[in-house]
Amino acid sequence: MSQEHIALFMFASMMLMLLTGQRVFGAIGAIAAIAALALWGAGGQDIPFAAAMKLMKWYPLLTLPMFIFMGYVLSESKLADDLYRMFHVWFGPVRGGLAIGTIGLMVLISAMNGLSVAGMAIGATIALPELLKRGYDKRMVTGVIQAGSSLGILVPPSVVLVLYAMIARQPVGQLWLAGVIPGLTMAGMFVFYIWLRCRLQPELGPALKNAGDVPRAEKMRLLRAGALPFAIFAAMMAPFVNGWTSLVESSAIGALAAAAAAIVKQRMTWQVLKICTRQTLGISCMFMWIILAALGFGAVFDGLGAVKAIDSLFTEQLGLGPWAILILMQISFILMGTFLDDTAMLVIVAPLYVPLVAVLDLGLESGQLIWYGVLYTITTQIAYMTPPFGYNLFLMRAMAPPEIGLVDIYRSIIPFVGVMVLALATVMAFPQIALWLPNYVYGK
Repeated sequence: MSQEHIALFMFASMMLMLLTGQRVFGAIGAIAAIAALALWGAGGQDIPFAAAMKLMKWYPLLTLPMFIFMGYVLSESKLADDLYRMFHVWFGPVRGGLAIGTIGLMVLISAMNGLSVAGMAIGATIALPELLKRGYDKRMVTGVIQAGSSLGILVPPSVVLVLYAMIARQPVGQLWLAGVIPGLTMAGMFVFYIWLRCRLQPELGPALKNAGDVPRAEKMRLLRAGALPFAIFAAMMAPFVNGWTSLVESSAIGALAAAAAAIVKQRMTWQVLKICTRQTLGISCMFMWIILAALGFGAVFDGLGAVKAIDSLFTEQLGLGPWAILILMQISFILMGTFLDDTAMLVIVAPLYVPLVAVLDLGLESGQLIWYGVLYTITTQIAYMTPPFGYNLFLMRAMAPPEIGLVDIYRSIIPFVGVMVLALATVMAFPQIALWLPNYVYGK
């Protein structure tokens, strides 16, 4: 059997294992281990061992539990609730103002947690009931929450970009900075769409008259309470951007600042601490196992020369240009996103796509894999919201009240997916949107 056929058989076997409902790391790691032993005998056992050693020596991985813990502290201690009350009072008198405030809330939650699930949980439990109670259209608000929660994997500190950094062997700090401007740009596009739609159709997001009657003293109190998460984020990111602390040190500052804020607010109970530590441990271990499996799978693929075979197929046999290949990659992510989550997609195709992107002539002098990490993340956001099996669609269905059906959820995301496709095309056409900030910070 040729090396190309072996690689194809490995890929097909892995997809079959995933379709049976096996855990991602188990399916990928098992195929990698079996293939290594079958191809190279006893020497194949060195591949998972080398992958484990590489993982344990990767110092930036320490940021992962720090940021996850910070996000759960802010969520479980209800500090995020203060943010929404602030947005309610300050944005309520504007048409669609609460929906715009919800996008702002999602951006801040993303900047504290790095997980889409956290934003979805907070949006569905805090924002959704309030928006429906105040007469907002149910399709508008479900679309807003799904779109806003997807920002969690792009706005730093993104956990998905940590995974991409490990597999693509790129600096985490540069990837996070690369996601800042595209993430804020996409959030701004969401806000503009909501504002314009509610101006044209006021019944979708009516202004709240009573929100403007709140006394000024109460407004300022809510502003101070809601500004606390801003202060935590600034305390974490400002030293890193200025080069005073490393990435790991900044993550520790963020975790300590969040815990200190919860203690000062008298919201750090034993139960909150137990939930936060357990969730942090569970998610951190899950990602470590996935990274370990991905490294082992990628090593076997490299040994088979599968990357060169794919390169030859696209460039020599099909005669495709670099941009056509890149667009096909993004389309494949969207298709896979209809039945896989972001980590599974990355682990499956990264061993093939990342080395190929590194050699494509796309006109960039440097940072091509950093830029591609942002493109992958935006495409994953789109895939999260693409029927029939988009990840966010079913999360929303599980958390939404009974009056919001699956058809409503499907129809709610159509305009937001259009906005995200426009954002993806913009970042593809103008790579410096993603590359300017990391080049500026790391060039100092």
